[in-house]
Amino acid sequence: MRVSFENLKLQLKSVLLKYGFAEDRAELCARIFAENSRDGVYSHGLNRFPVFVQLVKDGLIAIHATPASIGRYGVTEQWDGRNAPGMYTASIAMQRAIVLAKENGMGCVAVKNANHWMRGGTYGWQAADAGCIGICATNTIANMPPYGGATPVLGNNPLVIAVPRQEGHLVLDMAMSQFSYGKLQEYELKGEKLPVAGGYDENGDLTKDPAKIRATGRTLPVGFWKGAGLSLMLDVLVSSLSGGRSVAEITAEGTEAGVSQFFLCLDAGALDESVSENIINFTKRSVPLEDGAEVLYPGERTLSTRHRNEAEGIPVNEAIWQQVLAL
Repeated sequence: MRVSFENLKLQLKSVLLKYGFAEDRAELCARIFAENSRDGVYSHGLNRFPVFVQLVKDGLIAIHATPASIGRYGVTEQWDGRNAPGMYTASIAMQRAIVLAKENGMGCVAVKNANHWMRGGTYGWQAADAGCIGICATNTIANMPPYGGATPVLGNNPLVIAVPRQEGHLVLDMAMSQFSYGKLQEYELKGEKLPVAGGYDENGDLTKDPAKIRATGRTLPVGFWKGAGLSLMLDVLVSSLSGGRSVAEITAEGTEAGVSQFFLCLDAGALDESVSENIINFTKRSVPLEDGAEVLYPGERTLSTRHRNEAEGIPVNEAIWQQVLAL
């Protein structure tokens, strides 16, 4: 089943208005959810929307709160997200980082008391569209064990790096786990196994079964000890810069709310795009492992999916679509 972008956005917006969102916030949040599905990140688009609404109903998202600047140190500002909708806070924070970068060459906004920003890549695309290099990260509730450990005490703490490019921005959006929990849900909904092992089952064995990984909470860090180490360092970075909560403190509350984030921008006005082009062209010289396949740069698949879904409509999970229609 496929629906148009406008139809999807309007349906999501109508639900948010029903639950008391102001017009502008409902429009922004609905647009981001719809864009995520349009770009093929269904796990943080329509599929995540019922969870978001439940958090609103539970009072964990302050739909009328306005994030505010609470301090500045050079080109770095500290903000309090005040538990406002995560996409709203992240969009404002990245826009402020863009303004600081245009004024100073570089700007950083670190946010405490933020909520789930959905697809982190959204804010990478935002920075690149504004002619900036964007780097952003968030921490999460503990949902990944460290290398050598069995208990989840690390977040999958996504990292985003975006570089503007006329022919299509370079945007890396990656969790520190081999598969994010949203991606595990996607595979489970489709009844498919993972292409590679993504975590551990109840016996401590690596598995491609997304349901078993979700049940144990033992996702596999990317690069084993490297991903685990990067996750820890990102937690230190976002918590320290923002003065906000760490993974441990978020986990103690039992709900993934009030997270810490940062948004770094560098003005790319003098960026030499030929450097990116040379790197991309060299990378694409690698011979694909499978016939008919292609070596892609970060963000290329997203653009391809975006164009296809704009032309053909956005594929939606029928059960979740009906769930949203009933909200």
